[in-house]
Amino acid sequence: MNQDGQFDIRVVPGTPPGVACGLAPGGRPSQQDDLICLHDAREATTLLVLADGMGGDGAGELASGGVVHAARELWDERVWRDQPGALFLETLCQAAHAEIRRRNAWVAAEPHSTIVALLLREGQAFWVHVGDSRLYHFRGRRCLSVTRDHSLARLKLDRGEIREADLAHDPDQHVLLRGLGGSEPPEVEHGYAATRPGDGFVLCSDGVWETLSRSELAGLLRARDLATALYDGLVLGARRGGEAGDNLGLILARPERSPSWLARLAGRLSIT
Repeated sequence: MNQDGQFDIRVVPGTPPGVACGLAPGGRPSQQDDLICLHDAREATTLLVLADGMGGDGAGELASGGVVHAARELWDERVWRDQPGALFLETLCQAAHAEIRRRNAWVAAEPHSTIVALLLREGQAFWVHVGDSRLYHFRGRRCLSVTRDHSLARLKLDRGEIREADLAHDPDQHVLLRGLGGSEPPEVEHGYAATRPGDGFVLCSDGVWETLSRSELAGLLRARDLATALYDGLVLGARRGGEAGDNLGLILARPERSPSWLARLAGRLSIT
C-alpha cells in the first residue's frame, strides 16, 4: 500500500491471449516476486514463469530477477522448440539456478528463489516447481491438482502434525526444503496434463495462496475479463495480508484451443 492508502498493483501489459499476470508489494517495502509471460503465436506456445526471491539487502529481488532473465534468454534462443516440454522446463530450472549462483558475488546476502513455470503447447500443459510457489489446475470450478510445497510445514502436514487448514499460518511455512541458488543443483518436481475445454491454471507466490482460497482462485479464472479479475484478486490478497503482508505474484491462464499442425503449416506458407 502506498502513502495515499492505495494498493500498488502492477498488471503486466502485453500478455499472451488468455493470460493475465501482475504483482503487488503487499505490506513489504520491496518487491521480491517477479514473473514473465511469453508467447509465440506462430508456434501456438506459451511460457509462464513466476519466482519468489529470498535474501536481505536486495538479494531476493536479484534472485527472482535471475529466474526471469534465464527464462527470457532460453525463450529468445528458442530452446523450447528443440526440446520436449518437460526437458525444456528442467533446463530452465537448472539455468535459473546457475544464474542466481552467478549473481552471488553481487550482494553480501546469499540470493535464493522459488520457481513455478508452465509451458502450454499443442493441447498439452507441462509444469515444474521448486519451493512453495504454486500451480493450480482447474477444470471449471473443480481443482484437479495443486503442486506440493517443498516446505517444513508441508512435511508436518504429511506427518499428520498439522491440518491443511493451518498450513498457511504455520510458523514453519516459510522454511523451505528446496530452492534455487543453493550449493547443490535443485531437485525439480514435474507435472503434466492434456488440456480440455474449461481448463485454467493459476500460478502464484505464497502471498497469494495464503490469503485467497481455492474457490476464490477458481472464481478469478471464470471471470469474463481476466485482467480485471487479476487486479481484484491482488487487491483482495493485499488487503487480507495487511501491513505485514507478503509480496503477491499472480498469473491466470485459460489455454486457448491450439490450431492443428496443418493450420500452422498453412499459416507459415501464407507468410513466405
